[in-house]
Order: sequence, then C-alpha cells, then structure tokens
Amino acid sequence: MDIANHLAVIDRLCARDFPAERGGTDVGTGGPGYLIAELRSSGDFSEDDGTEREETEAQYEADRDALAERLTERWGPPQHFSLYSVLERTIEGEDGTEPWAGLSGHVPDVHLWRVPEAGRWVALGVSRWGDELPFQLLAVITDTDPP
Repeated sequence: MDIANHLAVIDRLCARDFPAERGGTDVGTGGPGYLIAELRSSGDFSEDDGTEREETEAQYEADRDALAERLTERWGPPQHFSLYSVLERTIEGEDGTEPWAGLSGHVPDVHLWRVPEAGRWVALGVSRWGDELPFQLLAVITDTDPP
C-alpha cells in the first residue's frame, strides 16, 4: 500500500469541487456533495476456497487502519461509525442521503473525521460487495453529515 499516494488523493479531494451530477471521476465516483476514491482494489475470489478471501480481508482492514493512523495524526481520533442502521432504513424503503445510503450496502462501518478547515467529512472504509467480489479500500469525502 502506498500511504503517501493515498494521503495525496484524500488531500486533493478535500480541496476539489463536488460534481453536479452522479458519475465517474478520475479516482472513483462522485455526486452532489460527495467524492468516493477507490484507493485500492483486490482481485475477485471466484475460484477461492475462502482462504485467500479471509487473508485479503484482514490485509485491507490493516491497510485501512494504517492509513487511519496517519489521518489521526492530522485530525485526531476518528469516530467509528456503523452504517448498519442506514442499511436497515434503506431496505425498509426510507430515502437515504448519499453517500451514506449507497455505502451502507457494501461498507459495514467507517472511520470518520470532521475536517473543519475543509468543511467536510473524511471517511475510510473497506467495501465488501459479496463473497466472490473484490475488496476495495475507499476514502469518502463529503459535506453531508452522517445520518
């Protein structure tokens, strides 16, 4: 993992304008009020017996935690924010606010910082789409308060 590069991406997104419409960006996706950077993606696990997936999941969580340590040096300790209740409300038909509603379907929790000088939130999470699908280390930059 290239922590310096990941920090540079986060810094760049904290200073960037949000897109007017939902769509792809040079580092992931974005929409009104948010940007999501795919910092790292694994391969898929379609031919795995479960062993590689478990090891990869542990590595992605360790990478998230290592990056979180660097962000903690900047902004203090993060909040650990579960997206489970957001997912439940979304499943029950409640309209959720992006990026939180979309993330809740594949990111169970995030490390979350408020960055006052940027007027934004920065979140780190590990995306877990499904048993055979890749993991992703995500950085989320948004001006939308967590629900």
